[in-house]
Amino acid sequence: MITTLKSISLILFLAVFLPCKSQNTVVKSAKEITTIVDDTTFVNLKNYSSDFVYDMKYATEDNFLKAKVYDCAECYLRLKTVKALILANQKFIKKGYRIKLFDCYRPLDIQKKMWQIVPNPEYVANPAKGSIHNRGGAVDITLVDSNGKELDMGTKFDFFGPEASHHYAGLTEEVKENRKLLKKIMLKKNFISFDSEWWHYNLKSALTDKVANEKWKCE
Repeated sequence: MITTLKSISLILFLAVFLPCKSQNTVVKSAKEITTIVDDTTFVNLKNYSSDFVYDMKYATEDNFLKAKVYDCAECYLRLKTVKALILANQKFIKKGYRIKLFDCYRPLDIQKKMWQIVPNPEYVANPAKGSIHNRGGAVDITLVDSNGKELDMGTKFDFFGPEASHHYAGLTEEVKENRKLLKKIMLKKNFISFDSEWWHYNLKSALTDKVANEKWKCE
């Protein structure tokens, strides 16, 4: 079972990693902080920062599968991915934006379910190999402004066409600048982009992690 915040240590993480008083970070009492967490441990992002916006598409039917495949809208990632993502979000916040998440860690069983619905490697990673989402090192994201409005990225999330590519030339200057902003900061924080999907970013150090099938409880 995925480790929850109640059984993990945040002392070092909060003291060194999130020193800014403006961050609305959840802090647990000393009695609840009992265990040191490894960087590869799966944790819930919302327990480390409340500065993200969520629209977890696969917990709804508003996705290209037209099916709800997650029981609830939670964003779990390996701790090292959470650390890098928070650093990126802090940069965006200074510019007046925040990261909005569409998808995070995806258990292998969910990958298999998606493959059953759409068994096409152009749209869904074959579970026989797995994806970085199954390794806890991938996020599907966009940016929102101070009013919570999404920046124009040219296409919707999970739009499977050439227009979603980072290299597509037929975009407005506004869209190009928005994608450039997202990509520039994510790359600086040790993520790499996925050429055909402007929203998809992989943590470099997660590329060789094992595919996982850890599950979380819905509250």
